[in-house]
Amino acid sequence: MASDSMGGALARFAVDAPLVLWLLPLALLPLRRSAQRVVPVAAVDAGPADALSQAVGWTLRFAGCLTLAGLVVGIAGPYRRGETITRTGIGAQISILVDRSGSMNETFAGRQPSGAEESKAAASRRLLGDFVGSRAHDQFAVTAFSTAPMLVVPMTDRHAAVRAAIQAIDRPGLDYTNVARGLAMGLAQFGPQAANVSRALLMVSDGAAVIDPRVQGTLRAEFARVRPNLYWLFLRTKGSPSISDKPAGEDTPQAAPERHLDLFFKSLGVPYRAFEAEGPEAVAAAIRQIEALERDPIPYTEQRPRRDLSWVAFGAALFGLLVLVAGKLAEADLRRARGANRLVAEAPSERIAA
Repeated sequence: MASDSMGGALARFAVDAPLVLWLLPLALLPLRRSAQRVVPVAAVDAGPADALSQAVGWTLRFAGCLTLAGLVVGIAGPYRRGETITRTGIGAQISILVDRSGSMNETFAGRQPSGAEESKAAASRRLLGDFVGSRAHDQFAVTAFSTAPMLVVPMTDRHAAVRAAIQAIDRPGLDYTNVARGLAMGLAQFGPQAANVSRALLMVSDGAAVIDPRVQGTLRAEFARVRPNLYWLFLRTKGSPSISDKPAGEDTPQAAPERHLDLFFKSLGVPYRAFEAEGPEAVAAAIRQIEALERDPIPYTEQRPRRDLSWVAFGAALFGLLVLVAGKLAEADLRRARGANRLVAEAPSERIAA
């Protein structure tokens, strides 16, 4: 077990020029040859054993080995490989489905925006942009739908890209709302993950459309497979019927599409909540509730970049070189050298005096 962990640790290290490492045996040269000054002695056995001198000698030899080995390894360019680390944080996978039908270009009062008024689409973009990035480990996908769905950004933890994608949904929408195809594409954004990862499908829409019974079966099967928490943020125009209002006449999907879409969502067998908002403040409050509900553990990855380690090898070589320089300076008789320099300096004056 220990050998496996050591092998895994060593596998994270590599060099840019592995052929240079063939020069490493040169680091053993100081063990064969010493750079210390040789002093002739008639009989070494006549002198007492000097443990300190032996320790200094071996220290200088190992310093020479360290210097050569450090230079060779440093030139080879050692580095630690980049790696991907999986950690666990708090958050969720959230697939945002944004309605881009023509009515989203109107205000909550049901008219074209003027002055400081915001359309329902503009308010949604602003508040969803604030929602994205409020927690570090949430993952988001964004899909826009009207007549046909359009994938804006797939599931990602790059929050800056998600916010940019939400702000990019600013083109005038179309008149028809094909909610079935939008739901199918929103569900398709959930990738394979562990069972304990929270998944949420957030649909932001101001209306609904009739879902064909044949398509309902396909959607039921997909919801049963993914099993997301479903949230419908219904941007209700003031004065329009609520999703819970039963029509006075015939109660059919054609007469009350929002009500029957709500009933369809309730029949899916997945956690479902609908929020009716009649203004930006209500939209913000609903988003805060959704954020509070989605607080489960979620795995996320951290990318560790490659790290250059040549400075460690060159630092070791510099340390060994400083030890060798200190050893050479210890060999020099500085007092004798100063005396010789003084005699050389005084010699011309003596000749002049003579």
